[in-house]
Amino acid sequence: MTRHHRNIAVAAALLTALPAFAYAKTGGAAEANPYGLEALWTNGDFIARTVLLIMVVMSVGTWYIMLSKFVEQARMMKAAKEVKAKFWQAPDIRQGAVQLDTASPFRYIADSGIKAAEHHEGTMQESIDLHSWTSMSIQRSVDFIQNRLQGGLAFLGTVGSTSPFVGLFGTVWGIYHALTAIGIAGQASIDKVAGPVGESLIMTAIGLGTAVPAVLGYNMLVRRNKGAMDEVRDFAADVQSILIGGYRHESHDVAE
Repeated sequence: MTRHHRNIAVAAALLTALPAFAYAKTGGAAEANPYGLEALWTNGDFIARTVLLIMVVMSVGTWYIMLSKFVEQARMMKAAKEVKAKFWQAPDIRQGAVQLDTASPFRYIADSGIKAAEHHEGTMQESIDLHSWTSMSIQRSVDFIQNRLQGGLAFLGTVGSTSPFVGLFGTVWGIYHALTAIGIAGQASIDKVAGPVGESLIMTAIGLGTAVPAVLGYNMLVRRNKGAMDEVRDFAADVQSILIGGYRHESHDVAE
């Protein structure tokens, strides 16, 4: 794990733990609260703790993916501006590609197109015209970038759709404990019911608090991905046009 990913993971953990910190500072008597998060963990059984841990993992994963994807999208938009400032100002496509950062997805597309145009030979490749050959190579590059951008979105969608039900399961389990306590005590006294009912309400709140950021983050990332991929596809189409109409297809060493 790189330093960049460690920083994102720490930020995600802090964002996930923030509601708990706020809860702990709601008053001096918070530590003595017999129906809070601490009591839920201390008095909860194996199933209650497992549900709580699952939702914590979901929340941490959600914030990590959201932060890392927003950073990745920001870098791609910055790379798109770099293309307009450097690539299209170069005298030819090869020199334009060299001007771009090696980690830029636009550099990857340009290099893939150049390589396909320069190595259009061989028995099977000769049966494919140059336009189709370069188009397929560039399209593979675009598909690769799109798949990388979409990485993690399935997790957000899964969390957004399942975490309320995980929280609901914790709620049902807490109500079951409340009914069990009433049956054992023989009367519905508040001290027998408050603990399990409070546990069930906390589970519901955590489930909703996990689902809402996941759904909002998923929708925002999908919309931003669409804008980023529009830039990528437009660039790929322009590169294809240059390779077919205005590029000398001859083999020569790649400039460093």
